[in-house]
Amino acid sequence: MKFIIAMQNRLNAVKQAAFNCVKKQEGQNTIEYIIMLGVVVGIALLVGTLVKNMMPELFENIKSKIIGGINSGD
Repeated sequence: MKFIIAMQNRLNAVKQAAFNCVKKQEGQNTIEYIIMLGVVVGIALLVGTLVKNMMPELFENIKSKIIGGINSGD
């Protein structure tokens, strides 16, 4: 009987230690870093796509202003 009580006490101690390990989280773990990296990469791709789509129009506006400035300066 004493052996069974000792084993139950030991099992409870192991459960409590495991619970404390899960409960106590200091800092960020690998999953959080991967999620954060995914969000940053997603935003970078989105911004890159938007900038790429705007570039031809932006360069055409700049070109027309330069040509217009050169023609009006004559």
